[in-house]
Amino acid sequence: MPALRQAQVGDHGTIVDCVQRWWGDSRTPQQARELSLLLPKLFLQFFSRTSLVLEDDTGIRGFLVGFHAADNDEEAYIHFVGVDPQLRGQGMARTLYTAFFHRAAEAGRTQVRAITSPANTGSIAFHRALGFTVESGDREVDGLPVHSDYDGPGQDRVCFRRTLGS
Repeated sequence: MPALRQAQVGDHGTIVDCVQRWWGDSRTPQQARELSLLLPKLFLQFFSRTSLVLEDDTGIRGFLVGFHAADNDEEAYIHFVGVDPQLRGQGMARTLYTAFFHRAAEAGRTQVRAITSPANTGSIAFHRALGFTVESGDREVDGLPVHSDYDGPGQDRVCFRRTLGS
């Protein structure tokens, strides 16, 4: 099992490279590069304390970029999570989420939020298995509540919330 540690600003380039490689099996190189743009360096400059890395002697094998809300003392948000495809299905993402939940609760946070695309059925199932509930949306897609244009025109999202301690 890779060791868990707090992320560092210096991890940024490696994490971007990981996104481009790890998602290369399900996206074109251009799409994987565009996905990596969701992780500008500022996330690790300002939220490294709340972000996590799983690492072994071969390098970073998983990561979670998340933060505690600045506008309230109750919520935390998981922005982006990745696990090396060779390790998927072995509990790495659960390890990252569990550590994030624990640290958020220690900081007095009571809610964790996350989002995903309605097409990402694996992510939806994973979040539900971890105790997240799907928030009501403004419409439904295949029975799933969706927030239309959440991230811009045509960028619908499924929104999740999990109460810590449940």
